[in-house]
Amino acid sequence: MDIFTKVIKNKGPLGQYADQGHGYYYFPKLEGQISNKMIFKGQECIVWSLNNYLGLANHPEVREADTKGAAAWGMGYPMGARMMSGQTEYHLELERQLAAFEGKESAYLLNFGYMGMISIIDSLLDRHDVVVYDSEAHACILDGLRLHMGKRFVYPHNDMVSFEKQLERAKKLTDETGGGILVITEGVYGMSGDLGNLNGILAFKDQYQFRLLIDDAHGFGTMGHNGKGTSEHQKVMEQVDVYFGTFAKAMAGIGAFVASDKQIIKSLAYKMRSQIYAKSLPMPMVVGAMKRLELIKTRPELREKLWTIVRALQWGLKENGFDIGNTASPVTPVFMKGGVGEATQLVQDMRDHYRLFCSIVIYPVVPKGVIMLRLIPTAVHTLEDVDYTIKTFKIIKQKLDAGEYSTGGVPYAGDEF
Repeated sequence: MDIFTKVIKNKGPLGQYADQGHGYYYFPKLEGQISNKMIFKGQECIVWSLNNYLGLANHPEVREADTKGAAAWGMGYPMGARMMSGQTEYHLELERQLAAFEGKESAYLLNFGYMGMISIIDSLLDRHDVVVYDSEAHACILDGLRLHMGKRFVYPHNDMVSFEKQLERAKKLTDETGGGILVITEGVYGMSGDLGNLNGILAFKDQYQFRLLIDDAHGFGTMGHNGKGTSEHQKVMEQVDVYFGTFAKAMAGIGAFVASDKQIIKSLAYKMRSQIYAKSLPMPMVVGAMKRLELIKTRPELREKLWTIVRALQWGLKENGFDIGNTASPVTPVFMKGGVGEATQLVQDMRDHYRLFCSIVIYPVVPKGVIMLRLIPTAVHTLEDVDYTIKTFKIIKQKLDAGEYSTGGVPYAGDEF
């Protein structure tokens, strides 16, 4: 079969509904300024789907820093990969600030978090090494592991009994190969909202002599007393060997960083293919990230407001009988029962008639028969938003239980691709 014929025919588990949902369930267009309320399909909606935890996307000081950075440098500077012609004192200064914030010797900026994580994993390992990782690891971790030519063992999410068994398997191999063991976990799991069991993992570190890499994309800026992340929250910052954080969540920007010992960062800088062969982070994003980091460090009230909204939303949902799983972070999943048809009809009703916009997660991300609605609280949401959302969820849950969303398959709501 011709390769293009195969590609067109096999759209994947999500693409099979592209005609019904493009521009609505997938690739929706949210218009207006980034805030708690935006425009969808001509209607103002309360939006719970933006990674803007601290409300920095439109914070006046951030907007000013971004504007000044673009005016002074343009979007092109520095023009080139970091190793060749993309190095500036601003990049180095931001790295120094991030390293100090995370209590590490050194840090390195990454142009994109996803590609950065792939290269971190690729650069840390050789074929003699073994990886042990959580089954709910993010796609960027899984893609990084695809490049690893050695063995890798997965343990069920946060299952410490299985984790130790995988460590035992890994240790037997590395004793033979002379390689090492790298354990990879997330700080905050972005779908379920629960935390990686860092204390449980680290309890085995002395015995099995592994190194720990933590992907803390959703934890950086939101977790811990000072916003330093899940490792601060669980009081294990010094025991995390390699810390990865992104600017795309709490900092509402683009880019990421990795922090570790100076020699490890030096090695990564000379080996990470996604950074060596790609453009350096543009100057407006660098100076903008400095301002964002400053606000994380000096404006704890932003984090306090976030957690006020988080607690009100999560407590209200639980008090009204909703299943929000094991979340211990701002990420708030709401689990219901139903198929793809019911899920899409429910979401269409919620968006069109109740002006409430949140993300829908269906199989294969969650098991068949499960609907997951994922809410991301932010510091710009209000308690009135929370109250309205909980009331709306009660209404749609009653409709779901009464079978009102079981009238057919996936409704056509999409735009032409």
